Amino acid sequence: MNNDSKETETLLEALKQHSCPNDVSVMVAPTFVNLQSSVNHLSNSPVEVVAQNMHQAKNGAFTGEVSAQMLQSIGVKTVILGHSERRAYFNETNSLLKEKVKTALDSGMQVIFCFGEELSDRQSSNHFNVVEQQLKESLFNLSANEWSQIILAYEPVWAIGTGETASPEQAQEMHAFIRTVIAQHYPEIAETVSILYGGSVKPANAKSIFSKPDVDGGLIGGASLNADDFFGIVTAF
Repeated sequence: MNNDSKETETLLEALKQHSCPNDVSVMVAPTFVNLQSSVNHLSNSPVEVVAQNMHQAKNGAFTGEVSAQMLQSIGVKTVILGHSERRAYFNETNSLLKEKVKTALDSGMQVIFCFGEELSDRQSSNHFNVVEQQLKESLFNLSANEWSQIILAYEPVWAIGTGETASPEQAQEMHAFIRTVIAQHYPEIAETVSILYGGSVKPANAKSIFSKPDVDGGLIGGASLNADDFFGIVTAF
């Protein structure tokens, strides 16, 4: 929940001054009220505009909510689901996210699916179990073909907005585990699923994190509010 209309336009204009590497997919996720203007502003840019959330129903009496069809009608084709803040502050469960993911995919959208453990889970060495449960309960009902529209985003909650960052080795360990879990159920697609890391990624640490074999990109928070910092991360691959 950052940036009003003018601030969003200023940031996007700054982003447009940077060149996107040909082999990197770049996305921005403005607030709902700035999605339409952002799509228009980036119409001739390789940067894709995605939504931060959507409702699980196709339509109906859900005041204040936004549907997949509404997003698509303004040119938004990708949605972030399951972000740690949605889980923590709005009580989004694995079961609810299963519904949201299915609705998004059935509507022809791509999903960036977020998941990750709390600090207490890691301290009690339960982090692998938590991550596996989040994946299984929300995504393992899908077909292998549907997985082609899924991008995973592992975000250790203890490393979000805290200044703490999982070490490159910790990120790789979890990403490799995630790929192994997927391979047990979907062996044909495990190596092709993109797994992003999210958790205090900055220009200074991006290269060391992205250099790991199972880390395919980043879900960027605070650093994305500064165009130079954001593209310092984009060019770290």
